[in-house]
Amino acid sequence: MDERDDDPDVWEVLLAYPQIYHACHTEHRIRSSSPSGLTSRDAGLLAHLAVEGLCRPAALARHLGVSPSTLSAALARLEAGGMVARDVDSSDGRRRPIRLTAEGREAIAENNVLEPARVAALLARLGSAERRSAVEGLKRLAHAARLLREEGR
Repeated sequence: MDERDDDPDVWEVLLAYPQIYHACHTEHRIRSSSPSGLTSRDAGLLAHLAVEGLCRPAALARHLGVSPSTLSAALARLEAGGMVARDVDSSDGRRRPIRLTAEGREAIAENNVLEPARVAALLARLGSAERRSAVEGLKRLAHAARLLREEGR
């Protein structure tokens, strides 16, 4: 017996997620074929930067499970491409918080595993209250996913 047998919500997520993924999935890109020159891994890094609380390099490296030098090299490449900016912390000049730029947000949309036009078409099929509820539910699941990952599970 597994969790699915005990909790109907688990079963519903197991059924719903692949349907959303397959309806909105786009092909994976390699750096040379991406419009912005990013790999899926780069786009994932940008998406993590968009999450509140992950804008300090040390916290981001810990979260991603990479060494600070690996993250630094990736950030330098993204900064050179104008997708991130490193600011000076006004309370501590040694700190360099990372901020996603408008170009970075555009690159997330261009390189996401989900195609924005398909997601928009999916959401357009919902009424405004249903749409808001669906988006809020996904945001809550994403938050729980980050907590689960931080716990090392």
